[in-house]
Amino acid sequence: MHNSWQPKPGDKIFRPRRIRGLRLRRVLGVPALFSAGYGDVGSSIYYALGIVALVAIGATPIVLAIAGIIYIFNALTYAEGSAMIPEAGGSASFARHGFNDLGGFAGGWALMLSYIVTIAISSYTIPPYLSYFWPMLREPAIGTTVSMGIILFLMLINVIGIKESARLNIIFIAMDITTQLALVASGVLLILWVNPDVLFQHMFGHGNWPSTQNLIFGIALAALAFTGVETVSQMAQEARHPTEQIPKAYILMIVTVLILFAGISIVALSAMTPQLLGDPVNGWARDPVAGIAANLPSPTLQAIFAPLVAVLAATILFTATNAGLMGISRLAYNLSSHHQLPATLSRVHPHFRTPYVAIIIFCLIALLLLMPGFFVANFFADLGALYAFGSLLSFALAHAAILSLRAKKPDMPRPFKLHWNIKVKGREMPVTAIFGLIATSAIWIVLITIQPYSRWVGIIWMVVGLIVYCLYRWKAHLPLTHIPKKPGEGVL
Repeated sequence: MHNSWQPKPGDKIFRPRRIRGLRLRRVLGVPALFSAGYGDVGSSIYYALGIVALVAIGATPIVLAIAGIIYIFNALTYAEGSAMIPEAGGSASFARHGFNDLGGFAGGWALMLSYIVTIAISSYTIPPYLSYFWPMLREPAIGTTVSMGIILFLMLINVIGIKESARLNIIFIAMDITTQLALVASGVLLILWVNPDVLFQHMFGHGNWPSTQNLIFGIALAALAFTGVETVSQMAQEARHPTEQIPKAYILMIVTVLILFAGISIVALSAMTPQLLGDPVNGWARDPVAGIAANLPSPTLQAIFAPLVAVLAATILFTATNAGLMGISRLAYNLSSHHQLPATLSRVHPHFRTPYVAIIIFCLIALLLLMPGFFVANFFADLGALYAFGSLLSFALAHAAILSLRAKKPDMPRPFKLHWNIKVKGREMPVTAIFGLIATSAIWIVLITIQPYSRWVGIIWMVVGLIVYCLYRWKAHLPLTHIPKKPGEGVL
C-alpha cells in the first residue's frame, strides 16, 4: 500500500548517525560486546539474588540453576538470530522478520517494559549498597528519593548527550568479576570448607524449602539474573564482524555468568540463612552481595570487601541504569524506522541531537514504577515480576521467530547455526529453541496466573502499546501486518 506520510516542516528524524554517543559505526569487538552484555548481567547479580531468595528461600541456588539452563537456550537463540540479522532491535527484529510488523512490535514493546523496569530496579538498588557509607540510605523513603534523583540525573545526561567511556566500563567490569571471584573463593574456603553441612541446612532445613507455587515463581524471577542477551543483540549494528563476534560474545557470557551465579548463590546461602538473605527490611534482599561481605567469618576480609562491594555495586548499577536508557533509545529508533511507533518517540533535540522525547517519557514511567517504594516495603518482588513479564515474553517471541525463520526461509544465510536439530516437515528445527520456547512460555503463563501485579500492569502496558500501534498504522494508511520490502530511511 502506498505510504502517504510526508515529514512536516521542522520535523527532525532520529537516525543513528545523527545521535551523539549512539553512532552505529562498526567499531566493537568481542571484549566490548561482552562487557556491554555482562554490564547488565553483572549488575543483576547485585539485586536478583535477593529478589529470588525472597520467594524461593532455600531453593535459591536450584532455582538459579534451572534459570541458567533456560539462559543457555536464550543466548544460543540470540546468537543465531543476531548473526543472521545483524541490526539493532533484538527480539523485535527477529519477530518482524519471522512473523510480521505486529509480531515485531509486540516483542519490542515487551522489551521496552523490561528496559524501563531495569532502569527502576537498578537505581532502586544503589542506595542500599551505598548505605555502607551513609546508613540513612537504607530508609525506604530516603532511598527511593535518591533512586528517583539518579534517574532524573541520567535523564538529563542522556538528553544533553554526554558520552560515557567504554574503556572505563571495561575496567570496572574486570574489577567486578575479580571481586566476585574473590568473594566466592573466600566463602568456599572460610565457610563451606570449615562447615560443609551449613549449605544443606540453609537449603533443606525446616521452613527453608518453598511451596511449589513459590518455586515456579522463583524461576520466573530468576530471569532477572540472566539479562544481557538483548543488550548484545541491540549492538549488532555496531560490531565490526557481527556474524563471528556476536556468537563468541554470547558463548563467553554463558560461561562467565553460569560460573559466577553458581558460586555467588552457593556462598550467599552458606554465609546467611535464606530468611536473612531475602528480608527486604532488616535483611539483605536489596544488597545481597553486601550481605556476603558482611557475613564473612573474618573481620579483616569484611573490612576489605564491604567498601569494595559497595563502590563496585553502585558503579555497575549506575552503568546498568544508564544502559537501560541507551537501550530504549536504540529500540525506539528500530521500532520507529520500521513504522511501528510514531516519529515523535524518535525525534532528536535540535541542539543536543539526542532522542529526548523517548528518554523523558520512559524515564517518567520508571519514576512512576518507583512510587510504591515510599509506602510498600516488599514491592521489590513486584518490580522483579514485572521485569520477568516483559523479558519472558520477549524471549518466547525470539525463540518462536527463529523457528519460524527456519520454516519459512531455510536457505537464509546463517553464519552461526544452532546444532541439535530435529526435522519437521523437512525443515531443521533447533532443539534448544524448541525447549526455550516451551520453558519461557510456560513460566510466563504461570507468572501472570499467580502474580497479580505483573499480570495487570503488564497486560495494561501491552494493551496500551497495541492501541497506539493500531491508531498510528491506521493514521499512516498502513496495514497492521505490512512488512515493507525496503524499510524507509525516514521514520514515521
